[in-house]
Amino acid sequence: MSAAVQSPEVTLSSTGVTPEDVIAVARHGAQVVISAEALAGVERVRAHIEKLAHSETPAYGISTGFGALANRHIPTDMRTQLQKSLIRSHSAGMGPAVEREVVRALMFLRAKTLASGRTGVRPVVVQTMVDVLNAGITPVVREFGSLGCSGDLAPLSHCALVLMGEGEAAGPDGEIRPVPELLAEAGITPIELAEKEGLALVNGTDGMLGMLLMAIADLKMLLTTADITAALSVEGLLGTDQVFVPELHMELRPHPGQAASAENMLAVLANSPIVASHRVGDSRVQDAYSLRCAPQVAGAARDTVDHALMVATRELAATIDNPVVLPDGRVSSNGNFHGAPVAYVLDFLAIVCADVASIAERRTDRMLDPARSHGLPAFLAGDPGVDSGLMIAQYTQAGLVSDSKRLAVPASVDSIPSSAMQEDHVSMGWHAARKLRSSVENLRRVLAIELVTATRAIDMRTSMSDGELLPGPAGAAVLEVLRATVQGPGSDRFLSPELEEADRLVGSGAIRAAAEKATGPLN
Repeated sequence: MSAAVQSPEVTLSSTGVTPEDVIAVARHGAQVVISAEALAGVERVRAHIEKLAHSETPAYGISTGFGALANRHIPTDMRTQLQKSLIRSHSAGMGPAVEREVVRALMFLRAKTLASGRTGVRPVVVQTMVDVLNAGITPVVREFGSLGCSGDLAPLSHCALVLMGEGEAAGPDGEIRPVPELLAEAGITPIELAEKEGLALVNGTDGMLGMLLMAIADLKMLLTTADITAALSVEGLLGTDQVFVPELHMELRPHPGQAASAENMLAVLANSPIVASHRVGDSRVQDAYSLRCAPQVAGAARDTVDHALMVATRELAATIDNPVVLPDGRVSSNGNFHGAPVAYVLDFLAIVCADVASIAERRTDRMLDPARSHGLPAFLAGDPGVDSGLMIAQYTQAGLVSDSKRLAVPASVDSIPSSAMQEDHVSMGWHAARKLRSSVENLRRVLAIELVTATRAIDMRTSMSDGELLPGPAGAAVLEVLRATVQGPGSDRFLSPELEEADRLVGSGAIRAAAEKATGPLN
């Protein structure tokens, strides 16, 4: 999924970047420029490191080893080798390569911290990282290796190794080729790391933060789409829109997300003949929870995303390194690399994905069951018994929901001590981020299946009523977009491509855009 690019160029300054900047670089290849002010600040702070490097007093990571080996003083003539050894030894990831957008976010966020003037690197280090990004070179970062404490050590080390002219990387075409060849083609000279620079390149929460920011962007769009598909399910099931009126929400239960979702659903259902038909001659007093409580669930999800964005914005403003150079020139050790703040909200969002997917699946199942669908044929089949209709689509949806429930088990409650018990409590934030990406994908697919089901139900209502039971303008606009590439009711056919196409339309934002043609901008 994607968000709109704000500009073709993003500037790194000492004051940081925005979530939109991260998305632009990670997903859309926006070029990165470092401001002259930031480079001057980096140069100025480097002078403090040079002074400490030539001092008789040991300074962690500058003239000593790292982690559990921090007590060893390293002679001047061995410090370049120390930096190389750090990066090489920490590039110990295993498993499949993570996605290109994740690596680009990781590198951009690290460059942001390097440009802050608090890490003590030379300007050439941050410039080389930006040059690699701008050249479209993507280091190969492996799935396993980070514990989310001392930062995303292994993932960032794999990136730093490429800056040294070593390791694995893919070119702009996605093909993995020798790193020296890729750098030479781009006119990039590999860097020779000096004191402190190895640590500065790897001590950050950048991988988990990048994945958090992209998940938030995706969920903002998906939760609005969930309001749309829920409203279409209300139409498909002859439900009422009266539970979504504003006086039942902010005035009685002031959760802003709930009010926003209810407003969206009411807008999508506006002027719907199907909904209007429910108001006369219907003995039902209340709809099922999966319809009536849709704003409460999706709204709680929205509020959780807002909390996650608050945490992400704070982390985006942070300078994560150890040791860090303070404004007065002191170089001080700290624990800011611990990923707990980010890890917690990554886990919260996995819970959100599972529950929003769960309630969507319940609405889908209700439309397929003739005992609960208020007159629709079994499984919305063309000829029930001969045809199976959407029976197995719901199986697929149930499998996705079950997987999401497993992924909702928090990673951040786990900790396995490392580095000879020096790092005796870790966040597992990288793992929380990796499973959240799967959760977001599952939610998108679940909503795609609800979309296919609800629109088929609406089409059947219209057909069965000789054209009297029509969807509202928003539902009609969604149907028009979907039906351009996905067929409506009929005999059984190869269903998987249609579900994949619906998934593409949901992920691209086309379904939301279609509804908004009728409703105006939705929350």
